[in-house]
Amino acid sequence: MKRRMVLQSILASVLGVHLQAQAASPTIEVYKTPTCGCCHLWVAHLRSNGFTVNAHDVDDTTGYRKKFGVPEALASCHTGTVGGYALEGHVPAREIKRLLAERPKVKGLAVPAMVQGSPGMEGPRSDPYDVLAFSADGRYAVYQHYNGTSK
Repeated sequence: MKRRMVLQSILASVLGVHLQAQAASPTIEVYKTPTCGCCHLWVAHLRSNGFTVNAHDVDDTTGYRKKFGVPEALASCHTGTVGGYALEGHVPAREIKRLLAERPKVKGLAVPAMVQGSPGMEGPRSDPYDVLAFSADGRYAVYQHYNGTSK
């Protein structure tokens, strides 16, 4: 093992490259009902974008929204957590990565309802929607807008 590390170090210095261990991807805990197909598709979207996901089948997600401070006005079909933030609904992986990189002082992100064209809700049309950042006091603002497209 030591010899291998020495060889890697020599190779790296010859090539002018720094070898780095790839950081472990953040784990997202998802609470969803077992029969919701779009929840399964959102979990697949997260995994295909490099996240580790622990999906928990529960009878009702209401208690999890409450526990993680998601305003009822922003409710959707599944709730998650990552890096101390709450996630509600079909939040794109791109915005979760941005959230974790920027670390804004918010409680979490939400895509209320079940918007056609959002991750996990792909289909024949893609409607405009907003990813909302919400605070512990229930206030929220647009974090990112998606225009949607006609297909």
